Amino acid sequence: MAVTFRDYYETLGVPRDADEKKIKAAYRKLARKWHPDLHTGKDKERAEEKFKEINEAYEVLSDTDKRAKYDRLGSNWRNGDQFDPGDMGSTHYYSGDFNSADFQGFSDFFASIFGSSKPGHRGASTFYDGPMRGQDVESEIELTLEEAYHGGNKSLRLSAGKVCGECHGRGIVGRTICTICGGTGSVPTLRNIEVKIPAGIKEGSTIRLKGQGGEGSGGGPSGDLYLKVRLLPHAQFTVEGKDIEYPLNLRPDQAVLGDKVMVPTLDGSVRVTIPPGTPAGRRLRLKGKGLPGRQGDNGDQYVKININIATDIKEEEKELYRQIRAIYEK
Repeated sequence: MAVTFRDYYETLGVPRDADEKKIKAAYRKLARKWHPDLHTGKDKERAEEKFKEINEAYEVLSDTDKRAKYDRLGSNWRNGDQFDPGDMGSTHYYSGDFNSADFQGFSDFFASIFGSSKPGHRGASTFYDGPMRGQDVESEIELTLEEAYHGGNKSLRLSAGKVCGECHGRGIVGRTICTICGGTGSVPTLRNIEVKIPAGIKEGSTIRLKGQGGEGSGGGPSGDLYLKVRLLPHAQFTVEGKDIEYPLNLRPDQAVLGDKVMVPTLDGSVRVTIPPGTPAGRRLRLKGKGLPGRQGDNGDQYVKININIATDIKEEEKELYRQIRAIYEK
């Protein structure tokens, strides 16, 4: 009996060499997207079909024995081909009633290859319930520039996956998808965690918190939590890698004659000498006043000079400017 081949890898959107972690992550993502409870009308009917396809693909690819048996199809791999189970040679296949309760919700193609449940294997309507590692979780952590500079501890309230109490992480109750977790095996839960911030951490860096991700099932370990650092805009400083920049407004007389002014840094204010004749746009370097480096190679702070012309100039000041202009016009 010929049945239509099903490409389970394409259904989950993973390559044929995908590992267990990638297969599980792809399944959970698609299960959330196509859960029938999230759709209505005609979209719900389509979602139900997609949901069945997704679960069937996961049933095969997440099981070592079933996946190996499926992969032996070889040249029949192309999606849409008519497949005759007899082409598998000595491989045993089911030749009974494809509409029996043993295969409810799964395709004729599945039934033709795997038949009914065997000891030591999962049935067509159950999920693996042995130890499974929890899902890794990715999120963001927002830091002020001062927090990134000094480091320290920061409390966060995050959502992470907890094993579903209804299906105990299997994603299915009896012969139906768990309505509590949508077949993903986990439910979101809010919790507080303490994060250690390394001094000098930079924009885009990742902090890994081992065992703080999704809860494992069947006695398996929890996944990890990965926090991507995002620096909040600062009112005074801009960041360029390990270096920071501060804009300093000078009066014309300070730029021409030079001066000593107090300039803020991330480690307190310092006195900076302004050389006489400093033009607008010049950058003065404060060595080592940028973000800390891991090897002691700290960044620098640059003070960018702006010439500030006051809007409320007194008459006697204007007279002095007229005298300066007269000098240039001689």
